[in-house]
Amino acid sequence: MELLWKDHMRVQVIRLVCAVLLVTLLSSEVAESRKVKTVGTSFKYEAINCRTHSASLTDFGGVGDGKTSNTKAFQSAISHLSQYASKGGAQLYVPAGKWLTGSFSLISHFTLYLNKDAVLLASQDISEWPAIEPLPSYGRGRDAPAGRYTSLIFGTNLTDVIVTVIGGNGTIDGQGAFWWQKFHKKKLKYTRPYLIELMFSDQIQISNLTLLNSPSWNVHPVYSSNIIIKGLTIIAPVPSPNTDGINPDSCTNTRIEDCYIVSGDDCVAVKSGWDEYGIKFGWPTKQLVIRRLTCISPQSAAIALGSEMSGGIQDVRAEDITAIHTESGVRIKTAVGRGGYVKDIYVKRMTMHTMKWVFWMTGNYGSHADSHYDPKALPEINGINYRDVVADNVTMAARLEGISNDPFTGICIANVTIGMAAKAKKQPWTCTDIEGITSGVTPKPCNSLPDQGPEKIKACDFPQGNLPIDMLELKKCAYIMKHA
Repeated sequence: MELLWKDHMRVQVIRLVCAVLLVTLLSSEVAESRKVKTVGTSFKYEAINCRTHSASLTDFGGVGDGKTSNTKAFQSAISHLSQYASKGGAQLYVPAGKWLTGSFSLISHFTLYLNKDAVLLASQDISEWPAIEPLPSYGRGRDAPAGRYTSLIFGTNLTDVIVTVIGGNGTIDGQGAFWWQKFHKKKLKYTRPYLIELMFSDQIQISNLTLLNSPSWNVHPVYSSNIIIKGLTIIAPVPSPNTDGINPDSCTNTRIEDCYIVSGDDCVAVKSGWDEYGIKFGWPTKQLVIRRLTCISPQSAAIALGSEMSGGIQDVRAEDITAIHTESGVRIKTAVGRGGYVKDIYVKRMTMHTMKWVFWMTGNYGSHADSHYDPKALPEINGINYRDVVADNVTMAARLEGISNDPFTGICIANVTIGMAAKAKKQPWTCTDIEGITSGVTPKPCNSLPDQGPEKIKACDFPQGNLPIDMLELKKCAYIMKHA
């Protein structure tokens, strides 16, 4: 009897142990199931740096209905996330929807991360656009002598800041018609805002965005370094005033690539300050790479150097450029009183269709900041190199106008074929106050650019080696969007 009792107890213990194990296993599976449900969807992207902390704009009261102002939501979210700047950084996610907002400022070690179906709509309430001082290298605003409205997305004295998109091209719509009308009616107290402006900053990435209808310039990095601008689509109506695409201004080590721009002004305009203010500030733009740019700008240039170039522009390398229905391919704009320099410019592999000019340089651009510029401050234009260019349906091959007693020198043009339009100018080249050489150029250039023969076809080559910005590799990052 005792033996039977012990056997019975053993069976009960075994059953109890099995039950405990079963409950533990089931609990583990339920927990794992719950864990999977809270992980959500992971979106991957490339960036100069990844982030440890994340938040969504909706966590701070954001409403994506296209009508509710989200200015305070952006400001609150970014202020909250600033606590993580020294703890791995933070990213702010903007979900699908239409997010009306005025100007807001970014922080260091931060990523503004848009869903591909997110649209930021710029507010038309001027009270949501604070005024700030003019840029020191300009001395005044571009539209009015006073200051300027803060850009929609703004930042100053930042390190490591990114504006990018999940899985496509999220949109920033400046709703610029509101501002263009005020500009034309001369009703602006301050200069119009830009869509994105980052000042005095280092390590900047702006990528995979669609920018529409900017009030003025679209992207304006200024007094900054180590910049990547990649995969942007920028569109503005052709008659819209001053809607430049990308304007690197007094910047060092910048890479612009894979961008498509339709603009009411220059697609890319390289700048460095205006007249005596730019000369005094003395901050050049240098070490700039532009590649795989497509531009449509019937009233302006694919790439402009100037006219505000008083701090100097040096070592610009542009390649694989396509311009369609554009006024000029590469244009250098300057004037007496600008001072500064444009030198060591290299352009290769340009393809152009339906152009007014292929090459344009002008030393009488005018447009001074004020009447206090120094008429003895003459710009230095030297070392301008173009090669491997094909163009068709062109009205005039080149208009090259230096400055009397201050010629533009060191111009080199090689391996260029320009097909003239049916109603082209009888004289395809006009040249005054310039010096340089050509090789393998059709139609025949002006006498100021003598042909050196086919043996010089390799003239005007790019410099050997990469610039430092080309050595920067993007990291693989992820954002995990949690589900309810």
